[in-house]
Amino acid sequence: MDLHQPEQIISDILAKQNNLSTVAFVGCGASKADLYPAYYLLLHNSRSIRVGHFTANEFVYDTPSWVDDTTLVISASLGGTTPETVHANAVAKERKAHVVSLTQTKGSALTKDADHVIIHRFSENYAAKLEKMGYAMALASELLHRKEGWAGYEKMKAGFDRIYDLAQKSAESVKKDATAFAQAYKDAPVIYLMSSGASMEVAYSTSICLMMEMQWINSGYFHAGEFFHGPFEIVEKGVPFILMMNDGPTRHLDARALTFLERFDAKTTVIDALDYGLASAVDKEVINYFNPMLLVAVFRVYAEELSYARQHPLTKRRYMWKLEY
Repeated sequence: MDLHQPEQIISDILAKQNNLSTVAFVGCGASKADLYPAYYLLLHNSRSIRVGHFTANEFVYDTPSWVDDTTLVISASLGGTTPETVHANAVAKERKAHVVSLTQTKGSALTKDADHVIIHRFSENYAAKLEKMGYAMALASELLHRKEGWAGYEKMKAGFDRIYDLAQKSAESVKKDATAFAQAYKDAPVIYLMSSGASMEVAYSTSICLMMEMQWINSGYFHAGEFFHGPFEIVEKGVPFILMMNDGPTRHLDARALTFLERFDAKTTVIDALDYGLASAVDKEVINYFNPMLLVAVFRVYAEELSYARQHPLTKRRYMWKLEY
């Protein structure tokens, strides 16, 4: 990951529009989820920047009234061809917003209406799969630094220097546990996902993409803080859950949910950032924003092992890319 690129992009945008006051993160599915930690970072730290996080077609058909030349739109699409996100970029440019797009594909349709493009890696290894998320956070961190002198800026930069190696090593270390998980869950009729904080949409994307899209497993997800406001009523012995636990300010929410799951003997798998030494790699002031990167890398191995156990490749689809819809 090259931190100089987000620095230069934000510098260029602010040179053209120093009055930048709103940021919209726009994507679909896993790409939308990859933008969530950056959204969360701005939402919880900025005193002057309005921020939104949108699925692309909602942005297209119900565009926020505040999108104009004081807006930065950060969009993402892995292959750069997601029609809804490509359309969202065009809408953003019609409103004179500044558009930065994240994709792994040079010259893709997503880049057409983008003022700036960041090409990230993906398939090389587990760490590479985190770059889209990392670049979005780097853009958010840089904007906070330039606009408000955010105190966490240098700690974020130090975290970026360490998180990729930690995530890769953590993913490589879980094969045995992931294989056991796959055998235990391969015949589950439904799997529920739960997390909190900046990792909430890791649970979301794991549920809708890795489980429903890539494995055709019925699934649902919810915030650990909302668990006791409805979802906990389905808990009983043997009901399958995956809890993605954070190391940081929202850990109490995850731990409270885990206590209840264990109390009623639910079938629970815990992916815990604390187990992989996240606190030794990043400062506690910014640890919440790096939880999702570590959790994504580790759970990817679990998803791969599940696909092997079920003899259902992660690339197999029933409708996607095969039908008009």
